[in-house]
Amino acid sequence: WPWESCIISGGGWSYTPDAVYMTGRKGIHLLVDIVAKGGNLLLNVAPSPEGEWQPGAYGLLKEYADWMKVNGEGIYGTRPLEPCRSGNVCMTAKPNGDRYFIYLSGEGETTLPESIVVESPPPARGARVVLLGSGRALTWKPEGAGFRVEIPAPIRKSPPCRYAWTIKVSA
Repeated sequence: WPWESCIISGGGWSYTPDAVYMTGRKGIHLLVDIVAKGGNLLLNVAPSPEGEWQPGAYGLLKEYADWMKVNGEGIYGTRPLEPCRSGNVCMTAKPNGDRYFIYLSGEGETTLPESIVVESPPPARGARVVLLGSGRALTWKPEGAGFRVEIPAPIRKSPPCRYAWTIKVSA
């Protein structure tokens, strides 16, 4: 990675009694934004003198784990995809040509919108467009210099994860 962002998860760099940890939403958005810009996130979780973590640390790490189970392929082994971010959509790509568009939820947003506009060249004819974790092909249409992806009601009502959702465009 060309750069790394060293961030505390809560409290300080060393153990802080009764530390307040960042929310899962904030942590996941931070990770996605950093990776989309070509960086690496070093997240500090400081143990107590006895080597234990506080409940807030465990909660935050579980949020990361749950999200990565669904969306990890849009993070691991990717590189930035210009322009890296447009509004609340972050972009990454794999060397094989697969592109990932990660929609960051707004404050209090717990379901996906009916459609997501991506400011990036549209998929090629025959490309597969899916929401990671759903396995279901999504319909899309060109819009301006980018494209609009339609999110079906069943996926919106029961999203595969929280805080950020990844649209994969397979080459």
